[in-house]
Amino acid sequence: MASTHRISLLGGLLFGLVLGGCAGATASDPPPAARAPAIGHVFVIVLENQDFASSFGPDSRAPYLSRTLPAQGALLRQYYATGHASLDNYIAMISGQAASPQTRADCQYYADFKSTGTTADGQAIGDGCVYPASVKTLADQLAAAGLRWKGYMEDMGNDPARESATCGHPRLGDKDLTHTAQAPSAAVPAGDQYATRHNPFVYFHSIVDSPACAANVVNLRLLPQDLQSADTTANFNFITPNLCNDGHDAPCADRQPGGLVSADRFLQKWVPLITASPAFRKDGLLVVLFDEGGYTLARDAAGRVTLTFKGEFCCAQQPGPNLTAFPQVVQIRPTITLVSQSYGGDRVGAVLLSPLIAPGTVSDVPYNHYSLLRSVEDWFGLGHLGYAAQPEVAAFGKDVFAAQ
Repeated sequence: MASTHRISLLGGLLFGLVLGGCAGATASDPPPAARAPAIGHVFVIVLENQDFASSFGPDSRAPYLSRTLPAQGALLRQYYATGHASLDNYIAMISGQAASPQTRADCQYYADFKSTGTTADGQAIGDGCVYPASVKTLADQLAAAGLRWKGYMEDMGNDPARESATCGHPRLGDKDLTHTAQAPSAAVPAGDQYATRHNPFVYFHSIVDSPACAANVVNLRLLPQDLQSADTTANFNFITPNLCNDGHDAPCADRQPGGLVSADRFLQKWVPLITASPAFRKDGLLVVLFDEGGYTLARDAAGRVTLTFKGEFCCAQQPGPNLTAFPQVVQIRPTITLVSQSYGGDRVGAVLLSPLIAPGTVSDVPYNHYSLLRSVEDWFGLGHLGYAAQPEVAAFGKDVFAAQ
């Protein structure tokens, strides 16, 4: 019997590179490039592990996400993730870097990326987790342009024995203990459901080796005070809920339901705070998306489990230089087999809200996480990093900003 589930990959898996074979999106070509809209403050909320049909379909367990928010802004029905599991998607969003075997396996150990060179299109060649300082990110671009960025991480630092409350990550070379949510206890009354792998900023030495990391990668509880005025709101704001509120776990370590139910509650709390802020009202845009799609689970009579990922993609996405051929079958335990048919992250959809977007807009133009990066770079007049520079990758265009 088969059913569909959404969780991240189990650790220590090696995935790899394609020979070009997965069927990508069949939607129309990207629209011609247009003048970037006048956006000055961007907010991105990343949820976890749901395909489009589950999140936005008629039976969605997240009515605020699937019905209320699209009615207020734009629904991108052909938005694709770029990989499985989590971390490679987060890294793609802020750097344009494709997966390595370790980032595709969620970096069970917080280890340096060992680079042996760079491709002509800006991809670091090698494997590992924390990229050398020569690999730049959107945060580096914004800082160089005199613009401000911030990462808001729910629960980060709740347990100081695991991670700091600012720029929280394991020590280099250590096992990442944040792969498991920590339940409330006498020592940590609120529990700790922060996941390092959902915080892309700490995987780049250009950030973690700088004082900017402690100043800019902070606990989510600081966001309300920063929203009080446009002057105290960063130009780019990346928001990561904890492992319960992003929908990853179900049920959660704190006994909350998790999944889309908890994700919807999180959005109902935080989206109105953002959209009521002076920065958003002035020139803001909020993106709500998922890091990756789900998988199909099949269990045989003996209890052996096979998890299958389609790996669909769009926008002429390339796998990058660091992976081996697909499809792949990996036996991670005697009773668990993973099948990855291709290297993409599957169709997840996205919702965009902005004073510059007509309510109820629907787009079927294909986009992916590299499109998100390219869009932000265009809005702030920056160059394009990594695969965000590919000509087939479109920034969000007139299909989204139809009112302009």
